[in-house]
Amino acid sequence: MRVASLQWTALLSVALAQSGCATAPLERAGSLRNYDRLADANGLLTRAQIKANKQELIEAKTIRIEPTAFPPRPDVTLDESERKLVANVISREMCLRLSERFRIVSPGEDSDLTVRATVTHATATNATASAASQAASVAKSVALPGVPVPVPRLPVGLGTLSVEAEARNFAGFQAAAMVWARGANSVSTARMANDGDAYDLASEFGADFAKLVSTGESPFGGLPSLPSASSLPAKLGGAPKYAACEQFGRFPGVKGFVGAGLGLPPGWTDKGAEEASSTAQPPPPVVARMEQQPAR
Repeated sequence: MRVASLQWTALLSVALAQSGCATAPLERAGSLRNYDRLADANGLLTRAQIKANKQELIEAKTIRIEPTAFPPRPDVTLDESERKLVANVISREMCLRLSERFRIVSPGEDSDLTVRATVTHATATNATASAASQAASVAKSVALPGVPVPVPRLPVGLGTLSVEAEARNFAGFQAAAMVWARGANSVSTARMANDGDAYDLASEFGADFAKLVSTGESPFGGLPSLPSASSLPAKLGGAPKYAACEQFGRFPGVKGFVGAGLGLPPGWTDKGAEEASSTAQPPPPVVARMEQQPAR
């Protein structure tokens, strides 16, 4: 009986997600080396075009991750601090997922592959609509405690995110590429912030692109890719597997999960790359040695 209830809930969630979903454009910012031979590889909620040299990707052992960027004139409705946080989420998620397959090297070190992503489009979440959705969810919990029926978000003001990324080999040639677009849906987490949906979608892109680079195969069409057991400590706010990932800061961990459940703005629990500087040890103070002058 319980299994049937869970199955029904899952089917209802999918139906709700498909019925109320914001549409994100597949946009190109020109940051990729080329866009040749990109093939459509859409998922249930994601539109994407991908390309991968599977043999080259499988043979690679080291990878360097450059910080995610926005183009000089981005097509986004987020302010600078929100863009910075969303971009860092992409880099941090890629670093976590790629650590399961590759050794992550620090900036400036030689590597078999170099990864870089660029956000091409993002629309803000309507914080007022998200607040109303949160209120409806709380009301349902009070009226029907324990009943596993998802409360859909209001189908207005849903945010979107579009990203393109590639992995280049040591010679600078393209080994993998992805143009990706996805919008929030009726069962997405309702955060009361402009960057709420873009923040959550950034993690989805990071996981999708990391899977493409790690396997050389499309990340769409199967079950969602979850972090491995070895990645859970980092996902919960601990130190990453490789020190090179510290440049993107630590995951917010439990406070991040709690904040998402309450619909709090991402910036309230996630300090982004700023945490990387706080974990570094400051250099020892320079003490000037004063030579004793002879008495006159």
